[in-house]
Amino acid sequence: MSLFVIGDTHLSEGCNKPMDVFGGTWQGYRDKLLAAMSVLLRPEDTLVLCGDISWGMTLGEALPDFMLLDGLPGKKLMLKGNHDYWWETVSKMHRFFGENGIHTLDFLHNNSFSYQDIALCGTRGWFFDPGDPDAGDDKIFRRELIRLEQSLRCAAAGTPREIWCFLHYPPVFAGTEVPQITALLRKYGVTRCYYGHLHGESLRGAFSGERGGVLYRVVSADALGFTPLKIAE
Repeated sequence: MSLFVIGDTHLSEGCNKPMDVFGGTWQGYRDKLLAAMSVLLRPEDTLVLCGDISWGMTLGEALPDFMLLDGLPGKKLMLKGNHDYWWETVSKMHRFFGENGIHTLDFLHNNSFSYQDIALCGTRGWFFDPGDPDAGDDKIFRRELIRLEQSLRCAAAGTPREIWCFLHYPPVFAGTEVPQITALLRKYGVTRCYYGHLHGESLRGAFSGERGGVLYRVVSADALGFTPLKIAE
Protein backbone atom coordinates (compact mmCIF):
# COMPACT_ATOMS: atom_id res chain seq x y z
CA MET A 1 0.00 0.00 0.00
CA SER A 2 1.55 3.30 -1.14
CA LEU A 3 0.63 6.99 -1.04
CA PHE A 4 1.28 9.16 -4.09
CA VAL A 5 0.76 12.84 -4.90
CA ILE A 6 0.68 14.99 -8.03
CA GLY A 7 -0.89 18.33 -8.92
CA ASP A 8 -2.16 20.07 -12.03
CA THR A 9 -3.10 17.18 -14.28
CA HIS A 10 -5.18 19.61 -16.42
CA LEU A 11 -7.14 16.84 -18.10
CA SER A 12 -9.51 17.80 -20.92
CA GLU A 13 -11.19 14.67 -22.28
CA GLY A 14 -14.57 16.41 -22.49
CA CYS A 15 -13.63 19.96 -23.49
CA ASN A 16 -10.60 19.66 -25.80
CA LYS A 17 -8.43 22.22 -24.02
CA PRO A 18 -5.10 20.42 -23.64
CA MET A 19 -1.88 21.94 -22.30
CA ASP A 20 0.13 20.86 -25.34
CA VAL A 21 -0.21 24.40 -26.70
CA PHE A 22 2.36 25.46 -24.09
CA GLY A 23 4.89 23.25 -25.86
CA GLY A 24 8.08 21.95 -24.32
CA THR A 25 7.57 19.43 -21.56
CA TRP A 26 3.76 19.66 -21.92
CA GLN A 27 3.81 18.02 -25.34
CA GLY A 28 2.08 14.65 -24.97
CA TYR A 29 1.49 15.23 -21.25
CA ARG A 30 -1.78 13.28 -21.18
CA ASP A 31 -0.11 10.10 -22.40
CA LYS A 32 2.80 10.63 -20.01
CA LEU A 33 0.42 10.96 -17.05
CA LEU A 34 -1.66 7.92 -17.95
CA ALA A 35 1.37 5.76 -18.66
CA ALA A 36 2.98 6.62 -15.31
CA MET A 37 -0.22 6.20 -13.30
CA SER A 38 -1.07 2.90 -14.96
CA VAL A 39 2.34 1.50 -14.06
CA LEU A 40 2.66 2.91 -10.53
CA LEU A 41 -0.84 2.68 -9.03
CA ARG A 42 -2.22 -0.50 -7.49
CA PRO A 43 -5.74 -1.10 -6.14
CA GLU A 44 -4.58 -0.69 -2.53
CA ASP A 45 -2.82 2.67 -3.20
CA THR A 46 -3.98 6.26 -2.63
CA LEU A 47 -3.26 9.21 -4.93
CA VAL A 48 -3.74 12.83 -3.80
CA LEU A 49 -4.48 15.25 -6.66
CA CYS A 50 -3.49 18.81 -5.65
CA GLY A 51 -5.96 20.76 -7.76
CA ASP A 52 -6.34 21.89 -11.38
CA ILE A 53 -7.55 18.40 -12.19
CA SER A 54 -9.83 19.07 -15.18
CA TRP A 55 -10.43 21.94 -17.60
CA GLY A 56 -14.15 21.06 -17.68
CA MET A 57 -16.34 24.05 -16.81
CA THR A 58 -19.13 21.88 -15.35
CA LEU A 59 -19.40 18.48 -13.71
CA GLY A 60 -20.86 17.13 -16.93
CA GLU A 61 -18.03 18.53 -19.01
CA ALA A 62 -15.46 17.13 -16.59
CA LEU A 63 -17.14 13.70 -16.42
CA PRO A 64 -14.85 12.08 -19.05
CA ASP A 65 -11.85 13.15 -16.95
CA PHE A 66 -13.40 11.71 -13.78
CA MET A 67 -14.12 8.46 -15.59
CA LEU A 68 -10.53 8.34 -16.84
CA LEU A 69 -9.21 8.74 -13.29
CA ASP A 70 -11.78 6.32 -11.87
CA GLY A 71 -10.58 3.68 -14.31
CA LEU A 72 -7.08 3.80 -12.84
CA PRO A 73 -6.18 1.61 -9.84
CA GLY A 74 -6.45 2.92 -6.29
CA LYS A 75 -8.27 5.63 -4.38
CA LYS A 76 -7.94 9.28 -5.48
CA LEU A 77 -8.39 12.25 -3.15
CA MET A 78 -8.99 15.55 -4.92
CA LEU A 79 -8.68 19.13 -3.71
CA LYS A 80 -9.75 22.24 -5.57
CA GLY A 81 -7.46 24.24 -7.82
CA ASN A 82 -7.99 27.71 -9.24
CA HIS A 83 -8.98 26.23 -12.64
CA ASP A 84 -11.41 23.63 -11.30
CA TYR A 85 -14.51 25.57 -12.35
CA TRP A 86 -16.58 22.38 -12.26
CA TRP A 87 -16.29 22.23 -8.45
CA GLU A 88 -19.64 22.27 -6.62
CA THR A 89 -20.69 21.46 -3.06
CA VAL A 90 -19.29 18.16 -1.84
CA SER A 91 -22.79 16.70 -1.47
CA LYS A 92 -23.64 17.59 -5.06
CA MET A 93 -20.35 16.15 -6.34
CA HIS A 94 -20.83 12.93 -4.37
CA ARG A 95 -24.34 12.60 -5.77
CA PHE A 96 -23.05 13.20 -9.30
CA PHE A 97 -20.36 10.55 -8.87
CA GLY A 98 -22.91 8.07 -7.52
CA GLU A 99 -25.22 8.68 -10.45
CA ASN A 100 -22.37 8.05 -12.88
CA GLY A 101 -20.84 4.99 -11.22
CA ILE A 102 -17.65 6.68 -10.05
CA HIS A 103 -16.40 4.99 -6.89
CA THR A 104 -12.66 5.68 -6.41
CA LEU A 105 -12.71 9.51 -6.25
CA ASP A 106 -13.30 11.58 -3.12
CA PHE A 107 -12.72 15.14 -1.92
CA LEU A 108 -10.23 16.62 0.53
CA HIS A 109 -12.36 19.59 1.61
CA ASN A 110 -13.18 20.63 5.20
CA ASN A 111 -12.13 17.15 6.34
CA SER A 112 -9.21 14.78 6.66
CA PHE A 113 -8.41 11.22 5.64
CA SER A 114 -6.22 8.60 7.27
CA TYR A 115 -3.39 6.78 5.59
CA GLN A 116 -1.89 4.29 8.05
CA ASP A 117 -0.77 6.55 10.97
CA ILE A 118 -0.78 9.75 8.88
CA ALA A 119 -3.63 12.26 8.72
CA LEU A 120 -4.07 13.83 5.27
CA CYS A 121 -5.41 17.40 5.29
CA GLY A 122 -5.80 20.16 2.77
CA THR A 123 -7.59 22.87 0.83
CA ARG A 124 -6.98 25.10 -2.18
CA GLY A 125 -5.14 27.86 -0.31
CA TRP A 126 -4.80 31.35 -1.77
CA PHE A 127 -2.37 34.12 -2.62
CA PHE A 128 -3.09 37.18 -0.53
CA ASP A 129 -1.13 40.30 0.38
CA PRO A 130 -3.19 43.08 2.00
CA GLY A 131 -0.67 45.60 0.67
CA ASP A 132 -1.20 44.53 -2.94
CA PRO A 133 -4.78 44.97 -4.29
CA ASP A 134 -4.00 42.63 -7.19
CA ALA A 135 -2.77 39.77 -5.00
CA GLY A 136 -6.11 38.22 -4.15
CA ASP A 137 -9.54 38.49 -2.63
CA ASP A 138 -9.64 38.95 1.15
CA LYS A 139 -12.98 37.16 1.54
CA ILE A 140 -11.77 34.10 -0.39
CA PHE A 141 -8.49 34.13 1.49
CA ARG A 142 -10.18 34.14 4.90
CA ARG A 143 -12.55 31.40 3.80
CA GLU A 144 -9.60 29.25 2.78
CA LEU A 145 -7.98 29.81 6.17
CA ILE A 146 -11.18 28.58 7.84
CA ARG A 147 -11.28 25.51 5.60
CA LEU A 148 -7.63 24.72 6.24
CA GLU A 149 -8.04 24.98 10.02
CA GLN A 150 -11.18 22.84 9.92
CA SER A 151 -9.26 20.16 8.04
CA LEU A 152 -6.37 20.40 10.50
CA ARG A 153 -8.74 20.17 13.48
CA CYS A 154 -10.24 17.00 12.03
CA ALA A 155 -6.75 15.53 11.80
CA ALA A 156 -5.75 16.61 15.30
CA ALA A 157 -8.83 15.09 16.93
CA GLY A 158 -8.43 11.70 18.54
CA THR A 159 -5.25 9.68 18.57
CA PRO A 160 -2.09 11.79 18.08
CA ARG A 161 -0.52 11.12 14.69
CA GLU A 162 1.60 12.74 12.00
CA ILE A 163 -0.20 15.38 9.91
CA TRP A 164 0.55 16.07 6.24
CA CYS A 165 -1.05 18.96 4.37
CA PHE A 166 -1.88 19.27 0.66
CA LEU A 167 -2.54 22.65 -0.99
CA HIS A 168 -2.97 23.91 -4.51
CA TYR A 169 -1.43 27.36 -4.10
CA PRO A 170 2.14 27.53 -2.75
CA PRO A 171 2.31 28.66 0.88
CA VAL A 172 5.99 29.56 0.34
CA PHE A 173 7.43 31.10 -2.81
CA ALA A 174 10.60 32.89 -3.90
CA GLY A 175 11.82 33.50 -0.35
CA THR A 176 8.44 34.70 0.93
CA GLU A 177 5.49 32.94 2.52
CA VAL A 178 1.81 33.35 3.31
CA PRO A 179 2.25 33.77 7.08
CA GLN A 180 -1.36 33.03 8.03
CA ILE A 181 -1.15 29.65 6.29
CA THR A 182 2.34 28.69 7.45
CA ALA A 183 1.39 29.69 11.00
CA LEU A 184 -1.56 27.27 10.91
CA LEU A 185 0.71 24.48 9.68
CA ARG A 186 3.08 25.08 12.59
CA LYS A 187 0.22 25.46 15.10
CA TYR A 188 -1.12 22.00 14.31
CA GLY A 189 2.28 20.34 14.04
CA VAL A 190 2.16 19.62 10.29
CA THR A 191 5.39 17.89 9.28
CA ARG A 192 4.97 17.90 5.48
CA CYS A 193 3.21 20.16 2.97
CA TYR A 194 2.80 19.40 -0.74
CA TYR A 195 1.58 22.02 -3.22
CA GLY A 196 1.18 22.66 -6.95
CA HIS A 197 0.03 25.55 -9.19
CA LEU A 198 3.52 26.56 -10.38
CA HIS A 199 4.65 25.79 -13.92
CA GLY A 200 7.47 26.57 -16.31
CA GLU A 201 9.52 29.61 -15.35
CA SER A 202 7.56 30.09 -12.12
CA LEU A 203 9.03 26.83 -10.86
CA ARG A 204 12.30 28.74 -10.40
CA GLY A 205 10.69 30.38 -7.37
CA ALA A 206 9.28 27.15 -5.97
CA PHE A 207 10.50 26.18 -2.52
CA SER A 208 11.20 22.56 -1.70
CA GLY A 209 12.82 22.08 1.66
CA GLU A 210 12.39 22.54 5.40
CA ARG A 211 11.14 25.76 6.94
CA GLY A 212 9.82 26.23 10.46
CA GLY A 213 9.74 22.49 11.07
CA VAL A 214 7.64 21.80 7.96
CA LEU A 215 9.03 20.01 4.90
CA TYR A 216 7.64 21.63 1.73
CA ARG A 217 7.62 20.11 -1.77
CA VAL A 218 6.25 21.37 -5.08
CA VAL A 219 4.36 18.61 -6.92
CA SER A 220 3.01 20.25 -10.08
CA ALA A 221 2.80 17.66 -12.84
CA ASP A 222 5.53 19.26 -14.95
CA ALA A 223 7.78 19.60 -11.88
CA LEU A 224 7.48 15.82 -11.41
CA GLY A 225 7.93 14.88 -15.07
CA PHE A 226 4.22 13.90 -15.12
CA THR A 227 4.89 10.98 -12.77
CA PRO A 228 3.14 10.82 -9.37
CA LEU A 229 5.54 11.11 -6.44
CA LYS A 230 5.50 8.26 -3.94
CA ILE A 231 5.58 9.80 -0.47
CA ALA A 232 4.78 6.85 1.78
CA GLU A 233 4.39 3.07 1.69
